[in-house]
Amino acid sequence: MNGSGFSRRYFFQGALLAGAVPRGGFGSVASLAALGFKSYNEKLNIAGVGMGTRGPQILIGVAPTENVVALCDVNEESAARGLKTYPKAATYTDYRQMLEKEAKNIDAVMIATPDHLHTHVALAAMQMGKHVYCEKPLTRTPWEARLLAEAASKYRVATQMGNQGFSHEGTKTACEILWSGDIGEVREVHAWTGGIYGGQPNIPETGLEAQPAPGALNWDLWLGPAAPRPYNSLMTNQWRAFLDFSTGGSLGDWLVHNLGPAHLALQLDKASPVSVECVTVEGKSPWVWPLRAHIVYEFPARANMPPVTVHAYQNMRGDFKDPEGMQEGERLFPPMNNLAEKGRSFVGSGDGTLLIADQLTVSGQPAPRGGRGTPPPGAVPGGPGRGPLPPGGPPFGPGGMAGRGGTLDPKLRAPGNGAVFVGSKGYMATTSRGEGVWLLPASRWADYRLPPQVLQRGINHQQDWVRACKGGAPGVSEFGVAAKYIEWLALGAIALQVPGKLMWDGAKMRFTNNEAANKLLRPFIRKGWEIRL
Repeated sequence: MNGSGFSRRYFFQGALLAGAVPRGGFGSVASLAALGFKSYNEKLNIAGVGMGTRGPQILIGVAPTENVVALCDVNEESAARGLKTYPKAATYTDYRQMLEKEAKNIDAVMIATPDHLHTHVALAAMQMGKHVYCEKPLTRTPWEARLLAEAASKYRVATQMGNQGFSHEGTKTACEILWSGDIGEVREVHAWTGGIYGGQPNIPETGLEAQPAPGALNWDLWLGPAAPRPYNSLMTNQWRAFLDFSTGGSLGDWLVHNLGPAHLALQLDKASPVSVECVTVEGKSPWVWPLRAHIVYEFPARANMPPVTVHAYQNMRGDFKDPEGMQEGERLFPPMNNLAEKGRSFVGSGDGTLLIADQLTVSGQPAPRGGRGTPPPGAVPGGPGRGPLPPGGPPFGPGGMAGRGGTLDPKLRAPGNGAVFVGSKGYMATTSRGEGVWLLPASRWADYRLPPQVLQRGINHQQDWVRACKGGAPGVSEFGVAAKYIEWLALGAIALQVPGKLMWDGAKMRFTNNEAANKLLRPFIRKGWEIRL
């Protein structure tokens, strides 16, 4: 115990971040094979679902060491580049057909579809005994998050949510700094991101005009469990903006990354929030998420940690005040990989690559991670065969990683993606997924000595999951962990739609003061797409 009041138990979270090797070594327990776990010396046969954008990128982290044997996407045209990356893999349009026909050939499934399909694909795979890696956010609604956590436990498979920050050096260092007591008690956190990826579509009051669906797209399968509706290209090109397909717009995109260090360091899995409220909202619409918003979560005390209020800002500055001692023009968020200043020279991107600021080209192409092989052609945004980055330019702005939907004015002192922890003894800031961390003001960071490393390092996010698939420790963001995080985050998506302060009862999984909000805890699921454990 130190003077800060934080006990040593905060340094150790079991399997959450430690990644310990089983006592007898990988694959040492005879029953593991019967449960579907391979020996660490054997290769997994992996299937990918959603090959348009993120699918090829997450497969980078496993392709050098495992077999990619089956791929699925509902749009043959947009997925063409990703499918060609693995010419020997069997290809499908319907994930259900893929799972049925490849049941004996695959061990695990990686999911990179739009958010509204995550639960259905993941549950179907787990029910067949397949290990699952699912991109963030794990689910659209709190009910789905609990369902997948229960499924992972019931079917005893290895799981991982694709929030790569949980495997980043900066995130682990942020945890160690906070737990050391060097910034004191944290009762306030502020996190920012830019606008919705691709922007907020301008939709007429009468709704979207029906268009003929492209021949290469199976529109019915793209909708999956969502309510039937005519096709319009905005829905597939800018799906993150639509209420029915994503989790709060940028809330379920970059804010999942930005708030990751806070969730882990502040042990927010230990207690559900007591309330959530959208205190500022602009650009509300019956079809798409707001243009900008400020969401406030209130968490109770957790063991030796005091109550904390978490502020999440989407495409806005908010009411945050800079800490005392900051100089004019001093940046709020640290640069990428600034830990090199302290002798820690790399941050794993989680995608089988290194993210080192001075090695990242203007095109946005990262250097390949040493020892993991070169990423397959066409698998890196901005790299060979992929064309230019999305509108808005390179992902690195003047204040760290810029929001994909646009960078806020640097003069507002909160551009791009990041978070600030307000402590009783000082401030700590993190960049994006945790690629950078430092203390504020800069004068304090200059002489600061990092606390001892107590969390395991040195493995990318996908390989962390691969290790779990082969009988190693659970992934750092296994569904039992990820579901608790996404559950409280998804409450914010409900607050974006229902005004007022919503009081949350986590044990009963309901709002105690608003039935309209309770109706949004579960997703709409159309007939024929029902799911159950």
